[in-house]
Amino acid sequence: MATFDFAFRSRTPDGPLGRAVESIWSARGRIPYRRERIAPTGSSVAVFVLGDPILETATGPRGDALLADQGFLIGPHDRPVINEPTGETFAVGIVTTAVGCRAALGVEPAAIRGRVVDLAAAWPRAAAIRAELMAAVGADAMLDLLSGYLAAGLDLADPGLDRCVRAVSLLEQDPTTPIAAIAAAVGVSHGHLDREFTRIVGLAPRRLARLRRVQRMLSGIDAQGDVAWAGMAAELGWSDQSHLIRDVKRHTGVTPSAYLAAQRAWSLPDDPSASVGFVPEAM
Repeated sequence: MATFDFAFRSRTPDGPLGRAVESIWSARGRIPYRRERIAPTGSSVAVFVLGDPILETATGPRGDALLADQGFLIGPHDRPVINEPTGETFAVGIVTTAVGCRAALGVEPAAIRGRVVDLAAAWPRAAAIRAELMAAVGADAMLDLLSGYLAAGLDLADPGLDRCVRAVSLLEQDPTTPIAAIAAAVGVSHGHLDREFTRIVGLAPRRLARLRRVQRMLSGIDAQGDVAWAGMAAELGWSDQSHLIRDVKRHTGVTPSAYLAAQRAWSLPDDPSASVGFVPEAM
């Protein structure tokens, strides 16, 4: 297993901000491979580029490529995004919760679904925030600054937000639960939940359920040991191994065997679990 010098620090907000923001992070270093595929999580990701430009490419049907020299915003998506630094990565980022794109950033998730867009164009406050990040000294100071901005601008007033939070929680507990049962549990019709969920999350409930199921499977893999694919397929509700292979390839961009090979070859030195969902591509 190769390791490399890459400084990564993250925080998990609590309180009201934690309902909209899953994590904020800083990253600095060089990856020893050309680029990486990053599997979707159902979240939106805002990144302030403080160093060399980064080329981001969405691989879904609405996919596009953006060479970002100041920042980019990845909308909710169900296909991997290709991350290709042009030099040293120096960036600070925000990962929203599934329901947090509008609440944290003021951006309608459906408008950027499956896309990578310029951060300042989508979120006008980003330019001023980036200027302050550039002047901050050290990762902690940058994360403190970003937390303050996000808390000050937080908007949790959407009347459907609480219902979607409950629906996401139920999907995370058991991604194989029928969507009609989720809708009944939160007190609305199937159609109402589909519309409200898609508006607030940016993805339909069934798509997020599929993402959560593959995420759970990937998180449970011991990349250095033997992987019982057939057993995992049965345990997590796939009808057969071929359907698991199809969903993993859609999720990561590669077959399960290729994903496992990438996991065995690369890891972050301080936190190997941080590489879950990443597929490096060699030089």
